Amino acid sequence: MAAIVKEATRDTTDRVDYSRRIGNLRRKLRRTGLSGLLITHLPDVRYLCGFTGSSAALAITGRRARLFTDGRYRTQATEEVKAVDVEIITRAAAVAAVEWLAAQPASESAGFDPMHTTVAELARWREALPARLRRTFFAALPNPLIEPLRLVKDEAELAILREAALIGSRLFDYILSVLRPGLREVEVAAELEHAARMAGAEGMSFDTIVASGPRSALPHGHASEARLPRRGFLTLDFGIIHKGYCSDMTRTVYFGTPRANERAAYEAVLEAQQAAVEAVAAGVRCGDVDEAARSVLRHAGLAEAFSHSTGHGVGIEIHEPPRIASGQTTRLEAGMVVTIEPGVYLPGQFGIRIEDMVAVTRAGGEIFTPAPKTLIEL
Repeated sequence: MAAIVKEATRDTTDRVDYSRRIGNLRRKLRRTGLSGLLITHLPDVRYLCGFTGSSAALAITGRRARLFTDGRYRTQATEEVKAVDVEIITRAAAVAAVEWLAAQPASESAGFDPMHTTVAELARWREALPARLRRTFFAALPNPLIEPLRLVKDEAELAILREAALIGSRLFDYILSVLRPGLREVEVAAELEHAARMAGAEGMSFDTIVASGPRSALPHGHASEARLPRRGFLTLDFGIIHKGYCSDMTRTVYFGTPRANERAAYEAVLEAQQAAVEAVAAGVRCGDVDEAARSVLRHAGLAEAFSHSTGHGVGIEIHEPPRIASGQTTRLEAGMVVTIEPGVYLPGQFGIRIEDMVAVTRAGGEIFTPAPKTLIEL
């Protein structure tokens, strides 16, 4: 299994142009009128310079950029970080970054993302400033600067996400050979996660969902001690982290022979999922993609059983913008990667969800997860 999956991957990380990403951010920063920017959200740090450690802060001005981290990551930072200087420090990384920003020539102000900054953190940063700057230096960004850059994936990112999704699809093919009535859900999750590690995954994108029988009606039914039924649905929702990027897919299979109402519900979800995938294209509003799925389930009399949004963006983080949901007016752009995952959930009976990762192109949507979606009967 591991050897088969690894054949599907290529060395794509060296194609990431971090200098270009920093340049794009600087252009956005100039428009704000701020002298600098403090970045502490680790996924943003990784996106901008490649650093994967668990403690770091990145400071950027119009001409310079410096990553601050501690001695645990001296070798790692040397190997990973591109396009910015590295400084190894013995105090808090963010505090060191604040002091550096304040010391830069003509440095009068710095922005921070209030979505990823606590009140306590901001207070500590201000304490690290010279007294004359404490009241005026930091400004909360009115709109995120890095999030819009991460929304649209470049060619290197798309290549990595394709690889991640393909690994996930092959893991699904593998786990089908393991499944049998009587296995505990936690055993299925453990086998899937072990196979993912053996295939080279850095980890799982999120807690693996294994929900069988009546538990399949739980949209986020994490693996339990329940045993797989002799007859009933099994929903598998999982993803891996590959070269820093997440995959996400869901398939629902059936043990035994489905009843007429179960088969009809599955066919309705599959039709809704395919309709939403077909609606994906550059320029289409996210709400319209959601409605493509929801209208099918409404026609089937299952609209009330569809209790969540149709999808979300995926990249370095498992949940990223845009949100594919009712009323969302954001328009899809070529290069975005989203999930399409409608489902129906009938408490005490069963649930069904089908999910693909889909890249937005000018012509439509490119499915990254090729695992079969017709109902598999085990």
